[in-house]
Amino acid sequence: MRQSTPARRRLDATLAQLTITFRGMAAHPDDTNCECHWGSAEDLALLKTADVELDPDLLRRTYSASDWDFPAAMLRRILPQLARSLVDGEVMRLDSMDQAGRMFALGRWQQWPAEQSRAVRDFLDAWWFVALTEQDAEVPAYSVLTMLVEAAGGLDRWLRAWATATSPVAHQRLAEAFGRWEYDLLRDDLPWQTWWWTDDEEEVLRAESTGWLLQHAPTRLRMIGADPDLLDRIRLLGLACPARWDDPHWPDQAY
Repeated sequence: MRQSTPARRRLDATLAQLTITFRGMAAHPDDTNCECHWGSAEDLALLKTADVELDPDLLRRTYSASDWDFPAAMLRRILPQLARSLVDGEVMRLDSMDQAGRMFALGRWQQWPAEQSRAVRDFLDAWWFVALTEQDAEVPAYSVLTMLVEAAGGLDRWLRAWATATSPVAHQRLAEAFGRWEYDLLRDDLPWQTWWWTDDEEEVLRAESTGWLLQHAPTRLRMIGADPDLLDRIRLLGLACPARWDDPHWPDQAY
């Protein structure tokens, strides 16, 4: 059974607040989608009916679609159930974290009335803290970050929170994330997919994540006894090319 911790209780409270805040919300009555590719008229009618639980497939098709005419209303309609699916790892199991983040971005939740936008922000903050600090978090921090960057339109808020999370678990999450990202970053590529970001904007994200790792990762990873080879690959990030490629510790897998 999952342990009740302050971080978990905070997250549970934000999920409950989403349910309260968005109770009675429904899709816009004029919204449509293609019956041949998206789903039936009956499915669409469910979205236009408030407070009816959606089956997992309908939920997935709804947040994966990028062509809603009224995405803000659609996001409000599915938000409490989508948030629970994110936390439980169901969205990750469908390999659609970035698509869920895109749905948040399309809904422009930061522009909603203060009570609504605060409920969303509180949920995202609480979920991120659980991902960083709870040993039994259902979704890896690097996958949560993929969604959060898309949903919130930036990286800085989440890296600042990671910098203040200094437990051994948060350090381990850093090792896991860099282990996932290292070969992309060593090739100067952003290690996750984005939607509608320009090449220049992706380069800003890559440079920001690389700079943050160079500043924070070496000390934190030494504290948990991380593999020296991992630390050495972080060092390589600080070298300009071609010095990076010519370094004797350049990993063959990065080619």
